[in-house]
Amino acid sequence: MAAKTAKRRRVRFLPPLAAAREARRPERVEAVIERLRAAYAEATTALEHETPFQLLAATILSAQCTDARVNLVTPALFRRYATPDALASADQRDVEELIHSTGFFRNKAKNLIGMARAVVERHGGTVPTDLDALTKLPGVGRKTANVLRGTLFEQQAIIVDTHCSRISRRLGWTRSDDPVRIERDLMALLPQDDWTDTSHALVLHGRATCYARKPSCETCVIGAPLCPSYLREG
Repeated sequence: MAAKTAKRRRVRFLPPLAAAREARRPERVEAVIERLRAAYAEATTALEHETPFQLLAATILSAQCTDARVNLVTPALFRRYATPDALASADQRDVEELIHSTGFFRNKAKNLIGMARAVVERHGGTVPTDLDALTKLPGVGRKTANVLRGTLFEQQAIIVDTHCSRISRRLGWTRSDDPVRIERDLMALLPQDDWTDTSHALVLHGRATCYARKPSCETCVIGAPLCPSYLREG
């Protein structure tokens, strides 16, 4: 019996191909960036922090969790474990209790302690600044590393979270739902000086207007004709 042909997985939030091609024209992309810049002039991460170590820990906690929830948890966590050295020697059960409400707390606690130990043992207690070293830390992927690089280390970086992923597809800037591919597509499309600010602005735009279930197109700062998905959903 012939093997069944595997169904191709459907990627959500895609505008028509011809409209997406038009949306990737440099002047259209620049116009979108200008509107995002005007609407979200102070765009940055919503995760509250005072040091690179705190932002790194908070970003690890933000996986599958809202930034607002993380911000409720981190004050107690950072009072107990103010430095990588302190967290590196923590009892995992104590960390789990502090971060329980963020979800996946056992794995996150393990990653937090592992990250802290690696920072202490490999980098003398100082959070590294380069992508390769950051992504070698337990619990740190490209998104987390790019949050630090773009927010604190004055390096331009594309930060692909669920909002950036969804809106980039709706804008026609990518046809992929793979974060690494999306990052590459946006790096090729956007002016490098705009990588970090545009990433943060897309996150805020996703929270304020371009919702997953039904985007609020009528109040969108981008709108027609710049957005090829305008009024196409819902």
